[in-house]
Amino acid sequence: MTSDNTSSPSTECPPFNYDTVDVAVSCLYFLIFPIALLLNGVAAWICVQLRSTSTFIVYLKNLVVADLLMTLTVPIISASSLPGAQVQLKVLACRYFYVIFFCCLYVNITVMALISLDRFFKIVRPCGKLLGQSLIFSYVTTTLTWIVIFGATGFPTMILTDQDPGNLTTDFCMSLKGPNGLSLHKGVVIFVDVLFWSASMVIMVCYICITNTVIQSFRSSGSNNSQGKQKTKLRVFLVLLVFFVCFVPLHIVRIPFTLHEVKDKFCPDMWLQITNYVTIWLSTTNVCLDPLLYLYLCREFKDKSSVEILLKKVNKVPVPPVQ
Repeated sequence: MTSDNTSSPSTECPPFNYDTVDVAVSCLYFLIFPIALLLNGVAAWICVQLRSTSTFIVYLKNLVVADLLMTLTVPIISASSLPGAQVQLKVLACRYFYVIFFCCLYVNITVMALISLDRFFKIVRPCGKLLGQSLIFSYVTTTLTWIVIFGATGFPTMILTDQDPGNLTTDFCMSLKGPNGLSLHKGVVIFVDVLFWSASMVIMVCYICITNTVIQSFRSSGSNNSQGKQKTKLRVFLVLLVFFVCFVPLHIVRIPFTLHEVKDKFCPDMWLQITNYVTIWLSTTNVCLDPLLYLYLCREFKDKSSVEILLKKVNKVPVPPVQ
């Protein structure tokens, strides 16, 4: 699975001192961790109380699990990136925690595409409700997503990252891979890039169609509900904004790295390498933004929020009679 250490050990790239960058990015990871842990811990607690009565709730629960797992990998990834980190910690991060992080990242992306299809079937193509709105369909697709991403990319990467650490340079993670591991890595890189851009197209097309359908519905009914139109546009805009701000920069920067990892003929310059570090961190901010989207987009989730529960408890407290 891809990591922030993406240079092949066979390439002869001029060395750069990334200590300052590593410290800065690690601090950003440590900064985001408590916020993400709090938000996703609350989201997980709420989801435990939600019954899976709709496909959307099923997808939402899978998103929460993926976000929570990503959040739990952040401390080890951050600590391993610091200058002077123990070799054993770096090996642990490369072999397991980076792999889990990126697997959950692509589970997240895939489930967001499934949610867009779910909304599409419900709003634009009601005739697809038997399939797209089926609980069995949602369980099957989410289960396959986890199995394919972890089974075809994650676990094999963990198994084949089995070499003794050869050096402590920026290609440390790649130095842990033997010939079979490097070959697998090239295949994984191509697979996740195709997966991301395919999911992006699905999300874009679905939400454009949803927006057009809702607006046409307002026009056909003769409604002047400008507030409803604005609310629909805002929901679509927020979903697309979170998705493209968090994930698109990383995958644009990944294009030259993909060419490098497939052809072994490219040396990333210092600024491209730094940009890669920053865009990986940017993708991590998704674990903080997703819980906010749950509150805004899911009525059941909002109704079960801790604020609502607290208010209900307060309302049930008996008021003592006036003496």
